[in-house]
Amino acid sequence: MEKIKTIAVLTSGGDAPGMNACIRAITRSAIYEGCRVFGVYRGYEGLMNGEFKEFTSSSVSNTIQRGGTILKTARSKEFMTDEGKKKAFDQLKAHGVDALIVIGGNGSLTGARDFAKIYDIPVIGVPGTIDNDLYGTDLTIGYDTALNTIVDCVDKIRDTATSHDRIFFIEVMGRDAGFLAQNSAIASGAEAAIIPEDQTNVDQLAQFIGRGMRKSKNSSIVLVSESREGGLGGALYYAERVRKEYPQYDVRVTILGHLQRGGTPTASDRILASRLGYAAIEALAEGQRNIMVGVDDDKIVYVPLTRAVKQNKPIDKELINVLSVLSI
Repeated sequence: MEKIKTIAVLTSGGDAPGMNACIRAITRSAIYEGCRVFGVYRGYEGLMNGEFKEFTSSSVSNTIQRGGTILKTARSKEFMTDEGKKKAFDQLKAHGVDALIVIGGNGSLTGARDFAKIYDIPVIGVPGTIDNDLYGTDLTIGYDTALNTIVDCVDKIRDTATSHDRIFFIEVMGRDAGFLAQNSAIASGAEAAIIPEDQTNVDQLAQFIGRGMRKSKNSSIVLVSESREGGLGGALYYAERVRKEYPQYDVRVTILGHLQRGGTPTASDRILASRLGYAAIEALAEGQRNIMVGVDDDKIVYVPLTRAVKQNKPIDKELINVLSVLSI
């Protein structure tokens, strides 16, 4: 690897299963290329405060199967300021770092993009978020694990839903993207999904009640993307509407919350994270900078950070039709 001799890697924002597999891949790929690697603890906060630790191959041993992130993570308002970015850059220079790799979601990669606009240092983003909402990549690290966690929970909730003839609204993460809700609804055999991408003039609740609660079904499960409808979380909002507008139905709410973030990463997430970590080092070796590595049609692609964080990732509307037909 020419010119670049020292790399720093950090995780930022919400943790996602598979981040450790990615850190492992970055560390070992960089060492293979003859580089030094610094792990930066606590995201951009640690970057500004100099929480650097040099990593060896053994530093990432026995981590591929662990959830969360060994580098810890944090959200940082200070890094959003010019002063915060200057502190971060000074720390990188003080440690002799030639390139920075950021593993995280939309907010984290927005910070990476803004930092790269100001300072002349190669920055590579790696998509790590359970929401799967970054443009330019088919999958993000942590999404598959979270999806499987949700499906497992819904399977258990269905047992009690059918025993009591109830409607269950199950709220999952994805404030601005419905990938988790839509696909977990299909995978778990749920009756409906209420997602941001399907917000039209049609009242989604009325539509569901009209077609979903038929005499042939004694219970129903609806997956809801978290939101702030009516000042409440998504599932609470719709459950309250049912109580007021359709009092004949017994309704319950389950908010899965941070349960979705934890757990051992699936094989798919471990493989994806390993490929993307390796690809991040390869991108630097090729002289790439200020891009996100992703996968498109199972091939590694480079996406400009400006596109990855600015453009909305569309959901396949055919998935909405699939769920509608199969929930009959």
